[in-house]
Amino acid sequence: MKARDVMVSPVVTVMPNCSVKELAQTLLKHHISGVPVVDFQGWLVGIVSEGDLLHRSEAGTERRSQWLRLMTADETLAAEYIKAHSRKVADIMVRDVVTADPETPLDEIAFLMETNSIKRVPIVSNGQLVGIVSRANLIQVVASKNIGLEAKQEDAAIRDRLLAHLKGQPWTHTSLLNVTVNGGLVHLLGNDIFRDREREAIRVAAESTAGVQAVYDHLVTESHFGGA
Repeated sequence: MKARDVMVSPVVTVMPNCSVKELAQTLLKHHISGVPVVDFQGWLVGIVSEGDLLHRSEAGTERRSQWLRLMTADETLAAEYIKAHSRKVADIMVRDVVTADPETPLDEIAFLMETNSIKRVPIVSNGQLVGIVSRANLIQVVASKNIGLEAKQEDAAIRDRLLAHLKGQPWTHTSLLNVTVNGGLVHLLGNDIFRDREREAIRVAAESTAGVQAVYDHLVTESHFGGA
């Protein structure tokens, strides 16, 4: 399988001028731990994660150790001050982003994550952000038993048809949904908490897609968490 077979698209993103508070709210709202940063043209310019918010002045978690100050270069201390006090995403994001293209095999994606100690890899085509693959997406593939080395062409077409249809519906958010297809068997997975009716509608859409043999619904609904 390749990145295009499991990537989440469209991607939840923020812009460089987004406030750190807005970033934190975005992470909480979508139940994610990091987001790519894009400019007005949709070009990937950075990535930011919950790890960049660990030592913030608002939470009282900035590093204050006197020993650390004595042992750390001024440039590093200045960088840590920016991380703790800056109000804009542009000041705390990582600019040297590890990326892949849609045709990158999943074993290479896993290797990138492991060797760079990262949890997600933005997928870029012709400079434009087209998707993202996270560790969770790779685990979802294993959980759904879609462990073939290559998705069949028809399976990829089924996935594209379903996602294209869902993107045109006003009631769903495909940036929170992941779909894998293997031998016509569709697995619906997601990082968010879905409402019951939305979950049912996604299942119906999948079952109505040409070429689908069966649908396995792994989505989580609000009812499981005591929601209305």
